[in-house]
Amino acid sequence: MDRKRIPQNLEDDFRIREFIKKKLAKVGAEKIEIERFPGKIKVIISSSRPGLIIGRGGEGVERLRKELGKISSAKEIRLEIIEIKNPFLSAAFAAEWSVSQIEKRIPYRRVLRQTLEKISLQKGVKGCRIEVAGRLDGSEIARREWLKKGRLPRQTLRADIDYARAEAFCTYGTVGVKVWIYKGEKFE
Repeated sequence: MDRKRIPQNLEDDFRIREFIKKKLAKVGAEKIEIERFPGKIKVIISSSRPGLIIGRGGEGVERLRKELGKISSAKEIRLEIIEIKNPFLSAAFAAEWSVSQIEKRIPYRRVLRQTLEKISLQKGVKGCRIEVAGRLDGSEIARREWLKKGRLPRQTLRADIDYARAEAFCTYGTVGVKVWIYKGEKFE
């Protein structure tokens, strides 16, 4: 890889990621990986609902590829969509789901309980914590509330903790959501 092109490639990757996040916000695009080859870019999108990205007969992928071609400097762009089997094993998906519920004006305590329950029911999850902060339910003074279930060792370096944060933009202000999912210890 040419060292002089690294800043341009980094900026290119950032633009691609932001575009995909904005375009596929409601579809649940959880993870976006970009692999570069000479003259080519391979974009791997992990989603809980790949059918909504692909569209009828692959027209959604083609449309996305054309729009990415306008943004990117690469000659060829390949898109690969991967389905996530257990979406609530991912902190990013859980955070985005919580945000969508809060934006629908569902009470934040119910959202916390439901999200916590859905995460803790997944196989392999040893503990989780969900935190919401901001003007909860439109209160004048912003505050922070959280729920936790199981273990969550935040000081242990070898702990396999998936963390994500997201923001809900409500009529009364912004509410931040943070999700930690502890999946045991990794010995690598």
